[in-house]
Amino acid sequence: MNRLLLRTRARLRDALKPVSEVAVGGLTIALLRTTRYFDPDKTAEFFARAARFIGRFLREDRIGRENLTAAFPEKSPEEIEQILTGVWHNLGRIGAEFAHLDHIWDYDVDHPEKPSRIEFDARTKQLFDSLRDDGKPAIFFASHTGNWEIPALGAVAHGLDCAILFRRPNSEAADRAIEKTRAVKMGTLVAAGRDAPLRLGQALQNGQHVAMLVDQWFTNGVDVTFFGRKTKANPTLARLIRQVECPIHGVRIIRLPNHRFRAEVTEEVKPVRDADGNIDIQGTMQAVTSVIEGWVREYPDQWLWLHRRWR
Repeated sequence: MNRLLLRTRARLRDALKPVSEVAVGGLTIALLRTTRYFDPDKTAEFFARAARFIGRFLREDRIGRENLTAAFPEKSPEEIEQILTGVWHNLGRIGAEFAHLDHIWDYDVDHPEKPSRIEFDARTKQLFDSLRDDGKPAIFFASHTGNWEIPALGAVAHGLDCAILFRRPNSEAADRAIEKTRAVKMGTLVAAGRDAPLRLGQALQNGQHVAMLVDQWFTNGVDVTFFGRKTKANPTLARLIRQVECPIHGVRIIRLPNHRFRAEVTEEVKPVRDADGNIDIQGTMQAVTSVIEGWVREYPDQWLWLHRRWR
């Protein structure tokens, strides 16, 4: 009887999957289109409050609390809850901002005195200009902090030729809607998959820059230490450096008050080498992970704690 029930449930789930994907895709398209008609700042505040309210009923809220408690054992339960509230608020704001990606990056390089949502210091500008103009490839890594969609906007707006690795949503309809939004001023998008490393490697060989998020759990990854505990990191970045040696830089967007952002580019992160002088995959990914941990410690409420980081 139990086997029959399980088989029936599985068949029903498989039968309904196409319907659910169409529903999710339709909802995504409708939400993106509708959000564009409203003031982005007011919508971001509404989405922030809605995300926190809804998030309290989701298992991701428990996961986030467990992750934060493991990462910050010295913090009180009240401090953990305060950070977790900020995490949901940040995620909600990103949802609203996504619909307005085509005009969030409003920095005018010809008129820097104009008011803008974006700020960056002189060193970041110097590094960016040098990397853009030297005619050589480079790899940029980022993490799920602040608004992680924005760095690609800045790269393209200021003339950086960039191939960006991204992960497709499970729903094909939602994927089409999101990719159409991302395609506006976001460079060359490379979907994660079997051929992605080949395409990214070719981009580097062609003198392009490559950008990727590197802070997600990767089942077949290499061991790194993150907040004092072992986790798995995607080794793609280090493997690309083995193919085409080039500079590695981190880039992050820090959320500021009043719906503003600060963009930062790190100094070059040197790859780790083994005794024979070859790129050490694990060591290099540990160096990158350590940079990300520093970012997260500085602004813990702006990082995405809602997925399993340690298993």
